[in-house]
Amino acid sequence: MFLNQTIRRNRELAETAFMLHQEGRILPDSYVVDVDAFLENARRLLHKAEENHIKLYFMLKQIGRNPYLAKALVELGYSGAVVVDYREGLVMMRHNIPIGNVGHLVQVPGALIKNMVAYGPEVMTVYSREKIMEIQAAAAELGRRQALMLRVYGDFDMIYSGQTAGFHLDELKETAIWIKTECPQLEIKGVTSFPCYLYDETARDVLPTRNLETVKCAVEILKTCGVDVTLVNTPSATCCHTIDKMVEFGGNCGEPGHGLSGTTPMHAEHDLEEIPAVVYVSEVSHNFMGNAYCFGGGHYRRSHVKHVLVGKSLKDSRDLTVIPPTDESIDYHFGISEECTVGDTAVMAFRFQIFVTRSDVALVKGIRKGCPEIIGIYDSQGRKKEEF
Repeated sequence: MFLNQTIRRNRELAETAFMLHQEGRILPDSYVVDVDAFLENARRLLHKAEENHIKLYFMLKQIGRNPYLAKALVELGYSGAVVVDYREGLVMMRHNIPIGNVGHLVQVPGALIKNMVAYGPEVMTVYSREKIMEIQAAAAELGRRQALMLRVYGDFDMIYSGQTAGFHLDELKETAIWIKTECPQLEIKGVTSFPCYLYDETARDVLPTRNLETVKCAVEILKTCGVDVTLVNTPSATCCHTIDKMVEFGGNCGEPGHGLSGTTPMHAEHDLEEIPAVVYVSEVSHNFMGNAYCFGGGHYRRSHVKHVLVGKSLKDSRDLTVIPPTDESIDYHFGISEECTVGDTAVMAFRFQIFVTRSDVALVKGIRKGCPEIIGIYDSQGRKKEEF
């Protein structure tokens, strides 16, 4: 999906990936992150957001919940992380990373509510009264106030499978009044839905979804019951280009994830401000009945992977077609359209979600300067590994 763009815009990253694997410094099933490019993308995004008075929480699930990158982003000036689930929240808490938003897409379970409230996230996203009551009880016990973000939905909104939740617009006013009267430790600070912006392949542009209109309607409903919403959170596809769309169509809070690595769907077809900063590295394992097979472990069903470069260096590599495993199968291997030399490096660039894989994450700096240095190798959940 991103292979051509990566070779054209960050060739040194691909060259480094071949070199590190051929030298035995990384194992197959490793994502290689160009840390300098990643952080430069982050700087551009933050500058663009600040110019337009838009708040950003960084999202790192897709790059393996990495604490090193989280600390670097805080040092750049990001106010905190948006953690997609409670496990990611625990990673950030262990490394003293400020949490901007927790609970969206996955709520905090009861056993962790008190610890999370004590940690002090800027907002906790909620979509059930039961969860709100748990947060109220914990905040009361701790003697502190906690801000909430309400996830909302309308009749015709897009909701992905596995993410179905929210307060319907018809029940929002009643819910807000209940929070104001029955939950004295809590205050409503924001509203959100997902996704609010998406890349449209026909229009070849990022466009607002129906969900955005629902969020804007929610803000107006809350005004009628005395709630001043300060965070209009409109996530998905957040990058510099999408910030322009937020200025035009609405939203004052974004959550860059793939924007940080230059790998949103729009980045595959356009030269945006962010450059690709991640490649996937494997190794040819064997040949079978006319096809080569390289080690798997990092496949994501929505990856749109199509091509792989196979060889001992980028210069001498062949551009071949990937045969991904079927959706019902474990990704022990990726198929390749032709037989290859066993032991050769295989480099791909596709849409990834590292936190749902079993891959390594190799953070590398100095790539553009011609002196690549491995900062560290982590697992897919942000734990640093001993280099083998």
